[in-house]
Amino acid sequence: MLNFDIQFPTRIHFGRGKIEELAREVLTYGKKVLLVYGGGSIKRSGLYEQLLNIFKESGITAIELPGVQPNPRISSVRQGVKLCREHGVELLLAVGGGSTIDCAKIIAAGTSYEGDAWDFFTRRARITQALPLGCILTLAATGSEMNGNAVISNEETEEKLGTGSPLLIPRFSILDPEYSFSVPPEQTAAGTVDIMSHVFEQYFSPTPGTFIQDRLAEAMLKTCIHYGPIALAEPDNYEARANLMWTGSLALNGLLGAGKHTDWATHDIEHEISAIYDVTHGLGLAILTPYWMYYVLDEKTAPRLADYARFVWGIEGNEDLDVARAGINKTAEFFRSLHLAGSLKEIGVEAERLEEMATKATAWGALGAFKKLEYSDVLKILQNAYKGNIPFSA
Repeated sequence: MLNFDIQFPTRIHFGRGKIEELAREVLTYGKKVLLVYGGGSIKRSGLYEQLLNIFKESGITAIELPGVQPNPRISSVRQGVKLCREHGVELLLAVGGGSTIDCAKIIAAGTSYEGDAWDFFTRRARITQALPLGCILTLAATGSEMNGNAVISNEETEEKLGTGSPLLIPRFSILDPEYSFSVPPEQTAAGTVDIMSHVFEQYFSPTPGTFIQDRLAEAMLKTCIHYGPIALAEPDNYEARANLMWTGSLALNGLLGAGKHTDWATHDIEHEISAIYDVTHGLGLAILTPYWMYYVLDEKTAPRLADYARFVWGIEGNEDLDVARAGINKTAEFFRSLHLAGSLKEIGVEAERLEEMATKATAWGALGAFKKLEYSDVLKILQNAYKGNIPFSA
């Protein structure tokens, strides 16, 4: 295990009715808030009206930035920065899932920066200041409610890039599982895969001696496998929604990756897909992940992939390669059982753009840590995922 430093500064208010903590939290930072939210689901659920009542009773002024898209755009960030400057906003309040929270994070950083917020993603600028941020989570997926990461798309350049800073970590997050009852089935499925993918990126590591991190990761994967289908079948099942929501937060708050070299190759590849085609991130990951697993499987990586198959799926056997292949099969089958597409072709990706995506994905160098992927490797994974032929038969 490697040396590490870790801190969890976000105050979590978890459970039914925890919205009652909102006014006190907001007033810690000021009375002028930029309310950032998405396509209107918070209005349909009644949460929006509830927020307005809390603001009115507490003397809080809310300036609104609605319409933040999945795969949030830099154009929304720029609009939010303008509003913050014009109105002297003291706190960002993101209400929604990871897209809304990520957008709010970069608005918080961009408000005091003289240049364009896209500079944070192209390595032209570092984040040195940020307004405080609070969150009300409505979708279990990204873990953005408890970390300092953000991913933003640039619609003009067809790029989707990430950045991060401790300054972007939310000061507080309200996690009421009931707010996720209205999440549509396809988003519930994609969110479940997104959580699992975050765990995979930290679990599949070349770093030895991380027994506790690995067992925690396996528990989180088993939680998703157990409760994802239940949440799909019973959207109002509090136990399922609560377990998925808390797993999503724990999966990417730094706990699993502490003391390890982590991978993130699958995420880097998927970002190129959703940058061009605007597909749901979890859907892209569901397609790519089994093909990445298959491609990186060799004599060196087989023991870890076999551990995954044994400890998460309960697969028995003495030959690591055979057990690992069976685990990859189980993974692909589970994603399909959530009614998610099995190939890039199914979601409208064009074969002639695969080389472009592989080039962009490796523009800064080889991807991953579990097994390094060069341009040719990434292209092969994309080509396999495009065809959709599952090559995992034992």
